[in-house]
Amino acid sequence: MGVSEIALDNAVRRLKDRGRLIAPRRGFLVIVPTEYRAAGAPPPSWFIDDLMRFLGQPYYVGLLSAAGLHGASHQQSMVFQVITDRPTRQAKVGRARLEFHATRAVEETPVSGMQTETGSMRVSTPEATAFDVVKFSAACGGWSNVATVLSELAERIDPGSLQALAELRKSPEVQRLGFLLDQAGQSRLADALLRALAVRRYRPVLLAHDMPQGDAVAAAPWRVIPNVKIELDL
Repeated sequence: MGVSEIALDNAVRRLKDRGRLIAPRRGFLVIVPTEYRAAGAPPPSWFIDDLMRFLGQPYYVGLLSAAGLHGASHQQSMVFQVITDRPTRQAKVGRARLEFHATRAVEETPVSGMQTETGSMRVSTPEATAFDVVKFSAACGGWSNVATVLSELAERIDPGSLQALAELRKSPEVQRLGFLLDQAGQSRLADALLRALAVRRYRPVLLAHDMPQGDAVAAAPWRVIPNVKIELDL
């Protein structure tokens, strides 16, 4: 840029003090357009792809953020949720908060490229989003909210694609998702998961694995023990 490193550092510091630049990570700067000065930063969708490239980590936008992008907007998340392959600390970017969750299956998870104002970002497909909100239920507002989100996401889910993805997932994940889709009245999708389970031998599982079983008994045909109460908010 034709300036010394010290001059550049000073210029960056002045622009950060004036609210024209913000740094979600050390060494990664985001320009704050005038219309976003009050918010402190542009939406995370503007820079998440570049940020994850800067960090050198595979990623996709997932959970409630992905569900909202697919039209399940009844319960909007207050954070921008990203799935990556390793523990990653959260970031406050203006009024927004980036929340990262780790899984080893990032690169095998079906995603679609979604256009943003500045390029594109990777977003989990509706089918993958359905599995993920069950897997990360605590980050998605608990089991009742997960069931509500699934009921809204259902019209975007293709039964064939859901069954194909279920064949790659562990039985307890398939059982819990199928049970919740049944609870939400989505029998066409639940039946697709039953077809995936038909070729497996699977055992009873708790819906909430971190809660006691209490008096609950396994519900057929999923063999899921509903040890928490599900209330849809529609």
